[in-house]
Amino acid sequence: MAPRVQLEKAAWRWVESVRPEDIHREHIEIAYRICVPPCKRGACRRNCKGNPNCLVGIGEHAWLGEINENSFHNIDDPNSERRDKNTFVGLTNLGATCYVNTFLQVWFHNLELRRTLYLCQNARAEERLEIAPKDEPDFICEHLQYLFALLQNSNRRYIDPSGLVKALGLDTGQQQDAQEFSKLFLSLLEDTLSKQKNPNLQNVIQLQFCGQMSYVTVCNQCGRASPLPSRYYELELNIQGHKNLTECVTEFLKEEKLDGDNRYFCESCQSKQNATRRIKLHSLPRVLNLQLMRFVFDRQTGHKKKLNTFISFPEQLDMGPFLEGKGICVYELSAVLIHRGVSAYSGHYIAHVRDARTSDWYKFNDEEIEKMEGKKLQLGIEEDIAETKSQTRKPKCSKGYHCSRNAYMLVYKCHREEDTDPMETNVDVPGFLQRLVDRDNRKFEEWCLEMADMRKQSVDKGKAKHEEVKELYELLPAEDGQQYEFVPLEWLKKWLDDSTVTKEIDNGNFLCSHGKLHPDKVGEAKRISVKAAELLFDRYGGGPRLDGSTLCEECVGQRCRVLRLKNQLAEDYKEVTNLVKGPPKSDEGYWVGKTSLRIWRQLALEQLDEDEEETKHIDGKTNGEGPEITNQDEDEEEMKTFNKDILCRHGGLSILESERRLVTEEVWSKLRVYFPKAPQFTQLQEPCQQCLEREGKENEALNRMMASEQKSSLLNLFQEKNRPTLTKWPQETDILYIVPMFFVDEWRKFIRRPTKTTPVSSVGNSLLLCPHGGFMFTHDSMLMGDAQHIALLWPGEWEVISRHFLVDQPISICQISQATPNGSSVEYTTQPELCRDCREGFIFQQQRDMREYAQATVYVRKVIDDKRIMKEAAPEVNVSGSEAEDEREEPVAKVDGERDPDFSQVGHKPLTSDSLFIAYNIRRSTRHRKLRGEKALIVSANQTLKELKIQIMHAFSVAPFDQNLSIDGRCLTDDSATLGSLGVIPESVICLKADEPIADYAALEDVYQVCMPEEGFKGTGLLGH
Repeated sequence: MAPRVQLEKAAWRWVESVRPEDIHREHIEIAYRICVPPCKRGACRRNCKGNPNCLVGIGEHAWLGEINENSFHNIDDPNSERRDKNTFVGLTNLGATCYVNTFLQVWFHNLELRRTLYLCQNARAEERLEIAPKDEPDFICEHLQYLFALLQNSNRRYIDPSGLVKALGLDTGQQQDAQEFSKLFLSLLEDTLSKQKNPNLQNVIQLQFCGQMSYVTVCNQCGRASPLPSRYYELELNIQGHKNLTECVTEFLKEEKLDGDNRYFCESCQSKQNATRRIKLHSLPRVLNLQLMRFVFDRQTGHKKKLNTFISFPEQLDMGPFLEGKGICVYELSAVLIHRGVSAYSGHYIAHVRDARTSDWYKFNDEEIEKMEGKKLQLGIEEDIAETKSQTRKPKCSKGYHCSRNAYMLVYKCHREEDTDPMETNVDVPGFLQRLVDRDNRKFEEWCLEMADMRKQSVDKGKAKHEEVKELYELLPAEDGQQYEFVPLEWLKKWLDDSTVTKEIDNGNFLCSHGKLHPDKVGEAKRISVKAAELLFDRYGGGPRLDGSTLCEECVGQRCRVLRLKNQLAEDYKEVTNLVKGPPKSDEGYWVGKTSLRIWRQLALEQLDEDEEETKHIDGKTNGEGPEITNQDEDEEEMKTFNKDILCRHGGLSILESERRLVTEEVWSKLRVYFPKAPQFTQLQEPCQQCLEREGKENEALNRMMASEQKSSLLNLFQEKNRPTLTKWPQETDILYIVPMFFVDEWRKFIRRPTKTTPVSSVGNSLLLCPHGGFMFTHDSMLMGDAQHIALLWPGEWEVISRHFLVDQPISICQISQATPNGSSVEYTTQPELCRDCREGFIFQQQRDMREYAQATVYVRKVIDDKRIMKEAAPEVNVSGSEAEDEREEPVAKVDGERDPDFSQVGHKPLTSDSLFIAYNIRRSTRHRKLRGEKALIVSANQTLKELKIQIMHAFSVAPFDQNLSIDGRCLTDDSATLGSLGVIPESVICLKADEPIADYAALEDVYQVCMPEEGFKGTGLLGH
């Protein structure tokens, strides 16, 4: 089918040869595209919106093909949430709690710990469970018991650990230190179990995880050994510079020399002596936790970082050689905890755990659990390779060994014969916990039944809808010569879209101003048979009904007239352009506005579009958008009606002859066709008498005369030619006069547009004076920056100013030459004289405003080396919308004198030094020529240098510790100091020299996160809160 635009043109092509009064029924049906052939299935990839007879691609394909029951619902099979036989249960990640889930899975697979935890009883809890079994656990130990019971006997594929996490008071959105969590949780568990009455339960944590060691210090002088016994629950092994686990343990037990300032005080020698110190392992726990110190503190940056060092570790570890007294102590690898990611402050935690009963390895990744093939541990690439561009090749591992660059904790279990005893590997859930698990399983089964029932209802509803659609879709096409109706295309689509609720049919948006179907809306409607329309309206209701009698003849006639005029407009424009070149005959011309005549074609298009809009619905869109109005001047922007520019305020002919011209009657008759409501003025029409009688300031003619006279008297001042300067004092005079630059700017505006601007009647020199009547500027300050506040006048110009304007206070500056023994000297004096006290206050106010600012702009310029600025020669062309604006227009401060429309300032109160600074600081240009590689930032005086460095990090991707900032050659180093105290003022240019940039953006994320102090587990249940 032809595109929509082509269908639109074809529907109205007949208007070229048919006048509005000659329109018949066939023309109306062509305009409404009644006879456009319908599209066949397969011919259109999507529906033809311009063809009301196209019923293809509206969603029918989903109903006319084979029935797929899954398409009738969006409910997943509830059995997919069911736990498979002989599988483990996962744990839901509540946001950033993957580090908790990994340890819970490791501890759950510690059968002895699980068995002991089940024996832990709380008398009050037991009574409450017997009385009200619907209550949930309260204490942390109860939550852990319940969680382990669910992991063991739940019917769910994964369970929610939010009860335990909430009881611990953990922030689910913040990832914490996993190793610290392990230490604190085991300590909390040990404290809880120590309060049990059963002596077998009190020491289970010590029996499982606790070993004995001592720090032995030996004096080199007397040989006295001083042991310091200690318990340990895990060994923290340094991995930096090592390749395998044996090297890490060896370094942990390595002898340390104490000498120099670190000498040891020997009690036998009673003095400080050189000594050696080492750690001795006396006993090992059943479960040996080895913490690989991957997350270390970087002293250079002051932040934590992750070591991505490959470490090799064995499946069987013989700790005998490291144990005092020597012996055989073989451990088997039972769990490997992995941290994925390059950052110490983000990433993901997973655990590889060996099943104590079957010796099979499983990967626990929150809700997902994967069984490893065979009986061997398999550290896959997806969790064992850091996500960095520079990959270190993984070293080859011997048989029985594994290598990882992301493993941060290894769990070894002491090999014992009784571990294979079925009695030891079976752990039964106590009755009081099993009742809670059974209750949760019943809830899960009820939910499965409910979801299955919802799926069945959706399928039954879908099948019924399928039959309805098949029946009605065959009836939709309207045959030629038969009666028909229109329904909205969007409603048909929603009717065929089973995911939305079908509402009643609403044709209200298709009505024109005559209450019939608008011809522009036919592309959004579909023509269907009367039989199909009856069935649809009976089932779904709605209205109004639009049949063949609702085709609007009035709208078609109006559109015909508009289109014919648009077609004729191009020819009339050429003809009018040629006709206006010749002068009109006497007494036969008509006045038209020059602006109106210049843009009459544009106005005609707008007028035709407005005429067309009158017959449109409010939501309708103009057929063929008119061209945009170019911003030629303010008069043309406001022009909406032809000849409006020669109408005066009273509705008569304007007295401004320069804004109108005469055209012939032939030209006016052609224009009148397009602007029948435009005001008409013949050549004999007198201008508005009321406008001619206006006096004073309301008389635009007088204003023009005044402006012309003032311009001729002060032509050099207006054109800014031959102006005196203080840098090179003119030889022909010893005195110059001073007026505010504000007065000169306002006077020039009046001279340029005297009829649009209020005349200036006075010179407010009080603006330049202090409250005591003294002058506020010195000769040197006017040579520097204050010259922008004033304008210098020649004595002759001052005479003209004094004659034409009211002056409240003359101000002059004189050059006085004096002869001295060393030659002649020149001094400059002002009248009135300088008020030194107010001048000092004015300077202080300027400096204070430079120190106490908010939301000001500074520019950061990146430097490649100490002398060259990056791409200095090329100015910045495109500025990001997220950056600060280069040039800001600050709000103009209203002074008292501006309230008078004549700008009369005679007798007004002089401004203070503070007000003077405000009034004239707004005149200062804030334009800054920005260079490529330079960016603007919004800052405040009270923010610290560290906060500015964070902004620079986001703008340039340079970490704060790599930033070397300077301003005017002065280095900015104190991160805690405020920008105001460092001398950073608005519009300052700060040079940024970066050290080695960080290639990995994840490291930048680390920097951003550590800008906030780490709270750790403060305020959680792990610390007793």
